[in-house]
Amino acid sequence: MIIIFGLAVLLAAVIVGLTGVLSNSGDGHALTDGFAVFGYHVTGSTGTLFLYGIVVGAVGLIGLSLLLAGARRTSRRGRIARHDLTESRRETADAYQDRDRLAEQREMVAANPDTADRTPHDVDHGHRPAGGRDWRHPFGHRITQAAAAREVAR
Repeated sequence: MIIIFGLAVLLAAVIVGLTGVLSNSGDGHALTDGFAVFGYHVTGSTGTLFLYGIVVGAVGLIGLSLLLAGARRTSRRGRIARHDLTESRRETADAYQDRDRLAEQREMVAANPDTADRTPHDVDHGHRPAGGRDWRHPFGHRITQAAAAREVAR
């Protein structure tokens, strides 16, 4: 809907511009006082001056649209960078928690000599089926048959 409204406004502006340029041409609409822009002396009719104004306005509009597009792109990249930073911090916190958990497991194994034949990875998960693998780590270590028998006996 906004696009259709924008096209209607643009079409109306083009019609008004063409009407202004064509109706203000000829000797009856000559500029009475000459002026210069960047050293170029402007002569002609008021319609020509109006046409110059349309061109300058269009160039300004193109410049403004490029500026806004660049700002939008920069803000999008900033938003993506902030999202990636948040995700990276979350992953780092998870890695630190895993490191702390493994350190606690190693301390538990060192403090309890009867679990010496089990890996620290196995100590944390008492819900593991005897002789099976942990569901969260399918490529992890299997516990030995003797350790599985001791787990079942508990």
